[in-house]
Amino acid sequence: MRNPLRRYNGRGDLHFVTFSCYRRRPFLGTRRARDRFVRILDEVRSRHAFKLIGYVVMPEHVHLLLSEPKKGTPSKVLQVLKQKVSRALRRRGKKPAPGQLSLPFSRTATDAAAFWQRRFYDFNVWSTDKLREKLEYMHANPAKRKLVLHPREWAWSSWSHYARGEEWLIGIDSVEERKSGG
Repeated sequence: MRNPLRRYNGRGDLHFVTFSCYRRRPFLGTRRARDRFVRILDEVRSRHAFKLIGYVVMPEHVHLLLSEPKKGTPSKVLQVLKQKVSRALRRRGKKPAPGQLSLPFSRTATDAAAFWQRRFYDFNVWSTDKLREKLEYMHANPAKRKLVLHPREWAWSSWSHYARGEEWLIGIDSVEERKSGG
């Protein structure tokens, strides 16, 4: 039997989180869906007062690098984010855009579960070296998956902030220097 997933909160660490669409289906496979996800991410960030250090939105999964929220935990933030995105992308009467999978609609407690996998990966980032590693990993994801030739071509990422100092779809927060190593 697997060990239960452990989460470490309250230590002031950044959190590198990864979560996937249900059964890794490309529910975020269109520009419209990814744009909507980013808008909702910005709303949730404002409401829950956490720093967004980095992100990439892929067709079937998302990577975020964020601080702990002022109130609550990263788990609570992700619960709210997933529910809002799930509901927004499954509005009744809207036909899916070409290339996007249609989603079954139901207004139940499991509303978000049919859109997202239930669990998520959470890695505490405690050093500048780990911060750099996680940012490089997430930013390389679209090119590695052959969605683009270079990370600069993927709009749903914080790559432009770090490479060029530009903001695209959402502002990126600065992070204080962290000790190296680890």
